[in-house]
Amino acid sequence: MRRSLGLLHRWFGLFTAVFLFIAGATGAVISWDHELDAALNPALYESVEGPQRPALDLADNVEAADPRAQVTYLPLAAPPGETLQVSVEPRVDSQTGQPYELAYNQLALNPVTGTEQGRRLWGDISLTRENLLPFLYKLHYSLELPLVGGYDVGSLFMGIVAIVWVLDAFISLMLSFPRASSWRKSFAFRWQRGGHALTFDLHRSGGVWLWLLVLIVAVTAVSMNLRSQVVAPIVSSLSSVTPNPFDTRTPLAPAQQVAPLITRRHVIELAQAEAARRGWTQPPGGLLYSPEYAVYGVGFFEPGDDHGDGGLGNPWLYFNASDGSAAGDEVPGTGSAGDIFLQAQFPLHSGRILGITGRVLMSLLGVAIAALSLTGLIIWWRKRRARAYAYHSGRRAVQTG
Repeated sequence: MRRSLGLLHRWFGLFTAVFLFIAGATGAVISWDHELDAALNPALYESVEGPQRPALDLADNVEAADPRAQVTYLPLAAPPGETLQVSVEPRVDSQTGQPYELAYNQLALNPVTGTEQGRRLWGDISLTRENLLPFLYKLHYSLELPLVGGYDVGSLFMGIVAIVWVLDAFISLMLSFPRASSWRKSFAFRWQRGGHALTFDLHRSGGVWLWLLVLIVAVTAVSMNLRSQVVAPIVSSLSSVTPNPFDTRTPLAPAQQVAPLITRRHVIELAQAEAARRGWTQPPGGLLYSPEYAVYGVGFFEPGDDHGDGGLGNPWLYFNASDGSAAGDEVPGTGSAGDIFLQAQFPLHSGRILGITGRVLMSLLGVAIAALSLTGLIIWWRKRRARAYAYHSGRRAVQTG
């Protein structure tokens, strides 16, 4: 049994090691993506303080300046001294039925003057200052693999890697405790021995000390990449789950997409009225529009708190773009056990559930995951080299004997 588990751990480890090294190293960095991106690209983040122009007016100006573009995410206010980070997607060309080609998908707008301070193609494969952090962010969860037939094969592949990682986490735990009488060795580090002994302890004992945190990251990685394919069906079999508008609708092909019949201003009014009815005190902080699903979303949070640091995130209300009717909501901390489990996946994976403390923890854990992957490869290579040496030594002994 132990030999079989050892073989599984070896092959699972070899399959995942390089990808987990990349995910761990990039995860340690992107825990601070906003701060690092702002340091590298101050023109995209820093603005002047003063009375801000209505964000809805600025969105209208963006689309008027380039009719090929439509605003798909709009912060409704910026923190003092910061820009509005506006996301856009190409409209569909009525002549071809395909999206226009845009060389950008994100704009940085001065909220006081309304002028554009910069633009970029977020997620482009590039190591320039403008694209370094977005590149690392996409590399983390999809390896920056291109879409195939419109499908994100990179996210799918990394989800499969995460499933193998979850299975290997349990196998490695069983291998780490071969005998009940020697359990203390599985927590110890032979610092003075150095060499192979220390490398082995860093891999085995380090994995034991961090096991629960690593398992949480692995499970949430599956949830982030394979939510609809794997996690939601499993959770739904154990608990009722409230579907959101994106779960219940089939994405529209570009030729099927039509312009929304409800304006952004009307959607904000509808959302504010519903929020007041529910007794919410936070202001509308962001407006989402999905042309693929013909749905608007309005998030409620203070300026700059898009990610909802601390807790399970921000509440959102959704409306049909065709008539403004309610299309659902996402209210953190409410719903069934299955709903709350799914709500917790991104906050747990990013560490944001604990605010700054959680982000520091996830950054350190990313380094540790990269180190566990690297030490695993070193141990495998040393054992492989030792086996090869023993094999050739045996052959020479036979030939000379």
